[in-house]
Amino acid sequence: MPDAYPPPVPVRAGAGSAGGAAPVTATASAAHPGPARPGPARLGRAGGGRSRGGRGRPGRAVRPWLLLAPALIVLALLLVWPLIRVVQLSLQDYGLQQIVSGKDNYIGLDNYANLLSSPLLWQTVLPNTVVFAAVCVVGTVVLGTLVALLLNMLGPTWKWICSTAVMVAWAVPALTGTYVWVWLFDPFDGLMSKLMAGLGLIDPATSNWFTDRVGFYSIAALNVIHQGFPFVAITVLAGLSTVPKELYESAEIDGAGAGKRFWSITVPLLRPVFAVVTILSTIWDFKVFTQIYLMPGGSGGNDDVLNLGVWSYLQSFAQGAYGKGSAIAVLLTVILLLITGVYLRTLFKERDL
Repeated sequence: MPDAYPPPVPVRAGAGSAGGAAPVTATASAAHPGPARPGPARLGRAGGGRSRGGRGRPGRAVRPWLLLAPALIVLALLLVWPLIRVVQLSLQDYGLQQIVSGKDNYIGLDNYANLLSSPLLWQTVLPNTVVFAAVCVVGTVVLGTLVALLLNMLGPTWKWICSTAVMVAWAVPALTGTYVWVWLFDPFDGLMSKLMAGLGLIDPATSNWFTDRVGFYSIAALNVIHQGFPFVAITVLAGLSTVPKELYESAEIDGAGAGKRFWSITVPLLRPVFAVVTILSTIWDFKVFTQIYLMPGGSGGNDDVLNLGVWSYLQSFAQGAYGKGSAIAVLLTVILLLITGVYLRTLFKERDL
């Protein structure tokens, strides 16, 4: 603070003052007795606010975690502890006897050794899971993208109507949708069976879609694609709305067709969107359970149509081999974690870009 204030500044009354009064000298001390003090805002800029902010930073860093703590605790109870328990059971020979007695029977990695040496895993269950997921992901992304391109060409009214109709398929529960598809392909009274029998393509007396491995998973794939494409369609449609129309107009002037515009403009600009929907669809289709279990033969009557999710359930609850069922569940979880890791890496990479 300076040792002395500036001298008083004379202020002359304006011409509008009554009687043309003599000059009046006013000083800062007369108007505001005592030395002027900087206001709170000046103090904050001078360093007081900075010191308070410095002292408050640890509190601000902890505050978000305190707000998230209740949700994190609930997630830990609902997700982390069951996962730990499943890993524990996978290391035991755990059955009805252990449930009644409450005693553990650890056998190390024997369940994993038996699982990985099982021909059923490598010849049937794992191929069913992987191939089925791949077909569903490709079908879901392709159909969803085509629907999104169609919706993007419509006017506002029809776009809203068609988008609402598309979302109905997503709103239908998996259980209801599965029974609809089972009814359509019922060997005796199914609509598709009667139609194809009328065309002479199948013999109703000898044809059963659900006993054949390819036919079973073809119907299951149609079911999953039908229920999954609305998510892809709406997500891609949202991405299309961000693409400048001038790019398509310029490409059209240069003579680029619809296919060229799609692969040269749409795909590069929407690569993050396609990456997200593809990885999420992969995660969902790897752990499909309801659409397989509810179909005829999918609940254990036909080993040729088992996937990892259904096999784990049957080992645990149908045969009482909770240890082996838990080992299968851990294997499926590891696969899903690897896919999730790819998803997160892609997500963070696109955010950095």
